[in-house]
Amino acid sequence: MEHILGGLDHLLFVLGLLLIARTLKRILWTVTGFTIAHSITLSLSSLGFVSIPIVPVEAVIALSIVFLAYEISRDQHDSLTYQYPLIISFGFGLLHGLGFATALGEIGLIQNEVFVSLLFFNLGVEAGQIGFILLVAATTLILQKILRLRPAILEVFTIQRVDLIAAYVIGIPASYWLIDRVAGFIV
Repeated sequence: MEHILGGLDHLLFVLGLLLIARTLKRILWTVTGFTIAHSITLSLSSLGFVSIPIVPVEAVIALSIVFLAYEISRDQHDSLTYQYPLIISFGFGLLHGLGFATALGEIGLIQNEVFVSLLFFNLGVEAGQIGFILLVAATTLILQKILRLRPAILEVFTIQRVDLIAAYVIGIPASYWLIDRVAGFIV
């Protein structure tokens, strides 16, 4: 849970998924796909079945966040990303699981309790992720109530403008991370 709440890159990715999925049903499917995918690669990597150097994985994780920010900024809801957010979340979730495996490796697996360690690390990640989603939902509800009280603000903050602002909030740090992480394995 500590890893997820301290991992701004992961939280921005989840925020991007929420903005793309939009409805409760699509959010549930999208986040579930992400969860299943990162659980698969987290397990495979932690158990030694998959081994990929972390530096390029971290760069591609940053690229996945830049990709979501780009999709949000385009405001084209007929794109594959908007039409099939489950596929996008699952595909990128596989990459994010490899990043989680590194975090779990730093904490350390208890050798005689590998499966229990994996289970509880994963449950902690999910608890943090669900907590973040609930925080975003509560913030959204509060903002909607405030905007209803101040109709003039609604003229300024359209959904398209809010999405564009969110795309920048997500995309700017992700672009920095991408450049920084790519430079880390080029230099």
